[in-house]
Amino acid sequence: MLPSELLMHRLNGETVVPKRLKLDHKHQAIATELIAIFENAKGRTQGELDRLLQELEGDTPDYRVKRGLAHILKSSFSTFEIVSPLDPQELRRRIFELSSQVIPSQQATQQTLTKLADSLTKELKREVLPSQITKGLYADLIENRILTEFDSPTPEDLIHRYNLSQVQGIFYRASHMTLKVHRNDPGEYKLLFRYLKLFQLMSYIEGDVDYGFTITVDGATSLFGTSTRYGLAIAKLLPALLHVTKWSLNATLVEKDTYSKQKRTGLFTLDSDCGLVSHYPAGKMYDSAIESSFAERWAELKTEWKLEREVDLIPIPGSVMIPDFRLVHPDGRSYLLEIVGYWRPEYLRKKFSQVRQANCENLILAISERLNLEKAGVKVSDTPALTVWFKDKLSPKVVLQAIAPCQYPKS
Repeated sequence: MLPSELLMHRLNGETVVPKRLKLDHKHQAIATELIAIFENAKGRTQGELDRLLQELEGDTPDYRVKRGLAHILKSSFSTFEIVSPLDPQELRRRIFELSSQVIPSQQATQQTLTKLADSLTKELKREVLPSQITKGLYADLIENRILTEFDSPTPEDLIHRYNLSQVQGIFYRASHMTLKVHRNDPGEYKLLFRYLKLFQLMSYIEGDVDYGFTITVDGATSLFGTSTRYGLAIAKLLPALLHVTKWSLNATLVEKDTYSKQKRTGLFTLDSDCGLVSHYPAGKMYDSAIESSFAERWAELKTEWKLEREVDLIPIPGSVMIPDFRLVHPDGRSYLLEIVGYWRPEYLRKKFSQVRQANCENLILAISERLNLEKAGVKVSDTPALTVWFKDKLSPKVVLQAIAPCQYPKS
């Protein structure tokens, strides 16, 4: 996404209209030139890359567009690394310690570099040259990081990402947002709700799969004053929304007038015909590393129980619950599994409230022992679900022991 200083929009009455680039020859030419600069800068420092980008900007009136496109290339397609034979801070400590033992001179400097290079060659069991030490001393400064990888996009993809980022920036100042999603495939709803959960957005959900859902999301300014942290989370939801076939969105924005410095309200609307392109995967996704690890470890087991990712929505007042997994046995038995990992007290209270409202007899809660449930005001004993506990990773065997203790006894 783009930082606030690179966002551009105009007002049409109270409606905010973000800047969007056309996929024409002019903008594709700019995108092509920027991509070429990054391609040619591989192996060079970020400082050198920035100088090339400044030369391209020059004094042209569209410098903010070029700067915005370059920011996206840096943040989304580039990998910058600290290239040094040793952690730069430790390298500086070692070189300064050796330098303090000799009288400063050009010859002494070279001897110190050679001495440390020889020492590090033995320690690291690979050749370290004096020139590598010189470059590595301040390799942790941003301008000295090396562009080691560049995943080159097409000019069209870069422009699509820029347009999406300009629209996402609108939500930095959102105080309230209402989504209406309707007449869609159930899988699209599930993916959208999983992203709501992933970004920890506080939402109120009404409706069902047959008639669609209305989702109300409180924004950054309503919850945290002028902080845009929550607004960033809302902005991250937009690419997921683009995978839904039919939807519309209304947002209320709070922004400061440039001249009067007084707060004013703006409006923003968007729908499924917006023409924006998502870069999020449309397939299955995991909410956390815990879930991903659990699925991978389950695949290695020899068991009749099948692990399913796509689980039906469980409607509850004001929301829906989507368990993480379903466990299905050939004889027809099935269990729903919800993993409760590392979350804030507010989320824990909401999660356990959902479990109580869902009142599923075949629900399993896997709870991290690291969670401070007492501080969150949660009592597991009040929860109508089978409970298992884990520390860092959830073991599939622990879950199997809970649902089929005779077949999988504790070792």
